[in-house]
Amino acid sequence: MTDTHERAVVVNDETLSNGWTRLSNYTLDYTDRGGATHRLRREIFHRTPAACILLHDARRDIVVLARQFRLPAYLTGDPAWMIEVPAGLLDGDGAEEAIRREAMEETGYRVRDVKFLFKALTSPGSVTEVVHFFYAPIDLSDRVEDGGGLAEEHEDIEVLELPLDEAVAMIGSGEIIDAKTIIMLQWAVINRASLAG
Repeated sequence: MTDTHERAVVVNDETLSNGWTRLSNYTLDYTDRGGATHRLRREIFHRTPAACILLHDARRDIVVLARQFRLPAYLTGDPAWMIEVPAGLLDGDGAEEAIRREAMEETGYRVRDVKFLFKALTSPGSVTEVVHFFYAPIDLSDRVEDGGGLAEEHEDIEVLELPLDEAVAMIGSGEIIDAKTIIMLQWAVINRASLAG
């Protein structure tokens, strides 16, 4: 099979918008599996890398989540105050350093043992953002601040402590619709036995 870089050649990259994130209109020549070359156009949002974390108290089988307003959900008619795992952009830091910072800012929990799980593109058809997924065991003594996010960023985050089974049930009821949170909750259920050990 031909190398991917030989099958797709960028002909033009036009910036359509360059605000909070950059929106580009790419023109590329793409050679399909049959050997025919086609000129394609794709709009791409350039997003910096991000990280998310599942905070889990195995003794109580509680997960710590954050509820905050999300404009895209509001615009699509979905629950605008979305329930999510703590997450944020790396902002130039390493993924683990960034997620420790975000966990504290959003939930007030100091995380000690952070475990990297995997990374994923959550919308690879149009967004360059790579999300690094982490897990951290916590207990009540780890909550050293109130959390709630940064006032200067108007995050207004409500910290939720929910039984894992209740949080998982909220996926089916439509109360949790955030992809990274669904992935993390399902990961916790799959790995429940080892997390309790």
